[in-house]
Amino acid sequence: MAEAGRRLEGRVALVTGAVRRNGRAIAHALAREGAAIVINTRRSRDEAEGVRAEIAGRGGRAMVCVADVTDEPAVEAMVTEAVRRFGGLDILVNNAADRGLVPFLEMTAAEWRRIVGIALDGTFLCSRAALPHMVAAGWGRIVNVSGMSHHMPTYSGRAHVSAAKAGVEGLTRALAAEFAKRGITVNCVCPGRIGGERAASAGAMPDPELAVPVGHMGVPEDVAGAVHYLCLPGTGFVTGHTLHVNGGQFLP
Repeated sequence: MAEAGRRLEGRVALVTGAVRRNGRAIAHALAREGAAIVINTRRSRDEAEGVRAEIAGRGGRAMVCVADVTDEPAVEAMVTEAVRRFGGLDILVNNAADRGLVPFLEMTAAEWRRIVGIALDGTFLCSRAALPHMVAAGWGRIVNVSGMSHHMPTYSGRAHVSAAKAGVEGLTRALAAEFAKRGITVNCVCPGRIGGERAASAGAMPDPELAVPVGHMGVPEDVAGAVHYLCLPGTGFVTGHTLHVNGGQFLP
């Protein structure tokens, strides 16, 4: 039996978009539970190696995989390498995303496809590559990360993001139903306002004066805590659920 606080000992977790903010915090949270971590990034190898070094410095196991989640062969190669290195793949966290603010009438088809490709197609491709290994093991956890833009009308200029994230939540429910009898749960975490430095492509925080009921914005560790919970062995009866982490800003 795994020691207390090491409930994912022997498990292998792939976290996409794992070099900053929520993704980095998720990688650390799962590593603290004993999971070996596959740190995915599209191009930021130096930052990914930094996260790997942080995990290794705390006695954890981790590897870096540079792969574009919209590239089917690259995703297949990433999963194959993870399984070769660590012996399996038990947990997938689909966190990779891009945002951007573009008024709808100025949005090109290429920009639409780029954003939807990363968030929704990437979730599809990574899930499809990972699931055979989970099915073979009879156990698995997939946690997708969506967002509040399709729940809150204050987020304008994000039609592409809203469509992609709504699709992620729909895909979550579909996969949960299909794989429920295989020992695999599929859930979604929907972050609200998370403070800290934002990517340049994300733009400024929409309506920064809008109060969050708890009185402050969240931190990446809040999102990581929710993902961590859904990956634990004791959550096998929770599937198809979207867990909102937003300080009470949106109450579904």
